[in-house]
Amino acid sequence: MADITFEITEEIGVLSESAKGWTKELNLVSWNGRPPKYDIREWSPNHEKMGKGMTFTEEEMATLHRLLNK
Repeated sequence: MADITFEITEEIGVLSESAKGWTKELNLVSWNGRPPKYDIREWSPNHEKMGKGMTFTEEEMATLHRLLNK
């Protein structure tokens, strides 16, 4: 399995924090050198480990924003 690289290009905000210190965050993340996408997932302290998450394009995030504001 190929290595996955990532770079958090912008930390937008923390949605919640678990008792073990992991935080669910909304960030802009570049995966494997590609353009950054909005990303929601859990991160360990110092962003050394991550849980499963979801990524969204700019258009998908705009649609999600509209849906949440209905």
